[in-house]
Amino acid sequence: MTTTSQTRAKDLVREVELSIGGMTCASCANRVERKLNKLDGVVATVNYATEQARVDAPAGIDPADLVAAVEAAGYTARLPRPADENGPDDTGDREAGPDDPLRTRLIVSAVLSVPVIAMAMAPALQFTYWQWVSLVLAAPVVVWGALPFHRAAWTNLRHGAATMDTLVSMGTLAAFAWSLYALLLGAAGVPGMTHPFELTVARSDGAGNIYLEVAAGVTTFILAGRWFEVRSKRRAGAALRALLEAGAKDVAVLRTRDGVDHEERVPVDRLAVGDRFVVRPGEKIATDGVVVDGSSAVDASMLTGESVPVEVGAGDTVVGGTVDVGGRLTVRATRVGSDTQLARMATLVEDAQTGKAQVQRLADRISGIFVPIVIALALLTLGFWLGTGAGAAAAFTAAVAVLIVACPCALGLATPTALLVGTGRGAQMGVLIKGPEVLESTRRVDTVVLDKTGTVTTGRMTLQEVVTADGVDRAETLRLTGAVEAASEHPIAAAIASGAVDEVGRLPEVGDFRNLEGLGVQGVVDGHAVLVGRPSLLDRGSQGLPADLAEAARVATEQGRTAVAVAWDGEAKAVLTVADAVKETSAEAIAQLRGLGLTPVLLTGDNRAVAERVAREVGIDVGPATVIADVLPADKLGVVEDLQRRGRVVAMIGDGVNDAAALARADLGMAMGTGTDVAIEAADITLVRGDLRAAADALRLARRTLRTVKGNLFWAFAYNVAALPLAAAGLLNPMLAGAAMAFSSVFVVGNSLRLRRFRSRAS
Repeated sequence: MTTTSQTRAKDLVREVELSIGGMTCASCANRVERKLNKLDGVVATVNYATEQARVDAPAGIDPADLVAAVEAAGYTARLPRPADENGPDDTGDREAGPDDPLRTRLIVSAVLSVPVIAMAMAPALQFTYWQWVSLVLAAPVVVWGALPFHRAAWTNLRHGAATMDTLVSMGTLAAFAWSLYALLLGAAGVPGMTHPFELTVARSDGAGNIYLEVAAGVTTFILAGRWFEVRSKRRAGAALRALLEAGAKDVAVLRTRDGVDHEERVPVDRLAVGDRFVVRPGEKIATDGVVVDGSSAVDASMLTGESVPVEVGAGDTVVGGTVDVGGRLTVRATRVGSDTQLARMATLVEDAQTGKAQVQRLADRISGIFVPIVIALALLTLGFWLGTGAGAAAAFTAAVAVLIVACPCALGLATPTALLVGTGRGAQMGVLIKGPEVLESTRRVDTVVLDKTGTVTTGRMTLQEVVTADGVDRAETLRLTGAVEAASEHPIAAAIASGAVDEVGRLPEVGDFRNLEGLGVQGVVDGHAVLVGRPSLLDRGSQGLPADLAEAARVATEQGRTAVAVAWDGEAKAVLTVADAVKETSAEAIAQLRGLGLTPVLLTGDNRAVAERVAREVGIDVGPATVIADVLPADKLGVVEDLQRRGRVVAMIGDGVNDAAALARADLGMAMGTGTDVAIEAADITLVRGDLRAAADALRLARRTLRTVKGNLFWAFAYNVAALPLAAAGLLNPMLAGAAMAFSSVFVVGNSLRLRRFRSRAS
């Protein structure tokens, strides 16, 4: 496509973002998406996790039409308000909003439900008017506590759909309505009434049976699961906020008055293209630009993933959000606001999260089939008993019993209990699983993409090797070199100084210290004039490296390591090698991942020599498909997408801002807990202890938890299927129903508790 046609196509399409309200599950997001996509020329993607819809629409479309389409589907929608209307705390208020009322609803429902359940299950607590006290306590739970489920069920009904909400609403209302009938018009309201403690199968008219504990208990159980889900879901947008907050907040801009430059501290959003600004050591660079004066080392690992700082000087480009770790720089801004690389990375993360397929909850998927079957069976039961002349009371009793026994008590516990136990055990092992939708991805993963820096390696420069000339003492070399490097702020210098301290102890003082821009440092230690820096620095001083040291420097460079030359008293004495060290546990972790049937792929922003050296150390096959080097943040995202297009199910393990978009787009994102907040928030699983072996533990635990959830769901529905014929036959004794329901719940909880015995394989 030509540039002109690209511009014309862009003019014909506009991007609109909508905030969607009222969604309770992934199927709701799918329904909204389908409704929007029915509009002419509209392509929409709805993200249940962030409650956002991204719409590509014809330029002439009225956003009100998009909002109307969403509302026609039964949900709410609004355009994001401008920042100046939101106020500084609008985002935070909006995030906290869904959580607080739901938590209040859960707490109130739990407090009211506990005595209702206790009185129903323990005959000793059934005092003279216990049933009326139960009604008073259960009514607010069923009417107000379960209101979100009733609303969602009504929305589903209007659109011919059924989800877990439909089943919860139908079951709780049926149980409550029949209890009201039995109390007000039947025999259940008489003083001294108790549930008969007998496990018999007998036909009755239901006039003495109440099911208030079912209605209140199920509501509370499902509210608890929903609250945990909402807490996890509302964190999804935190990755974007953390990424945008990674930049500088204010900047020292140079203003020229009377021919003299003066520094003026202003907020970053007031920067304009062409402005000159000052960056001091330790400060973040405010925006993308070009260095016009000064030289320094810039830590760009946040964006590039490279562990070695980049040396910059006049004419070099720098990126906003990176850190000046060396000297003072004067930079001319070339991009500001949404055009900066940091802002574009935020867009990449947002796009990746929006486009990521959401796994529909298993319970919803099953409910979509089960609910219509239950309703049909209840109607058939009613018709059958009326047709046989059994009477309206007996027919209605049997039909309502079908609805009551289908109420998902065990189903409500199936996912939350397994997730609670599984994630609790994971937390003890240093593995945090964000939610139930994460589990299904772990079963299908066949490829694991590993970021190198900070994941497979330590992410810190360390002293690796010391090669000395003939007759030169190693300890003396480290003592003199470390003393000079300790006076420098450069990360490579810090690595050498730290390594020297570890080996020789306290370092002597340095005098006449001088930083040689972009080349190295020099100083006087114990009367020796010491020179430390690039090998080319010694050549400039006619102190060139002898053949053995030059060979050591060449080999280090070929292996992707940094060679630092050392000379004192006018002679080259040693070459020190500095590199990002591989973690001790990485090779074992790779072996465990292979044992799970995964193909490891190493991905890095470093050069290929570094990447291949690390791959060989940890046991990753070296090849173009398994070792991918020299990649930028957008390229990391592209690698994941390319693997997915080739049919791979991809897990991504990373730790930096530069990994966030790839983590969000991968089928399963795992972040090292020692990494950045952005990576952690964008990932599905966090490996708290920063040990790569935890990734294998996480996959095994998640798969085990998923199997437990599925087992729980099977037995929960098996109970319903087994009890439905008794209910339809009018033979469902309330005590038998209660015992069966209690047994199914106990079984589900016991099955989930087995996850506590899961053991890590980390040695």
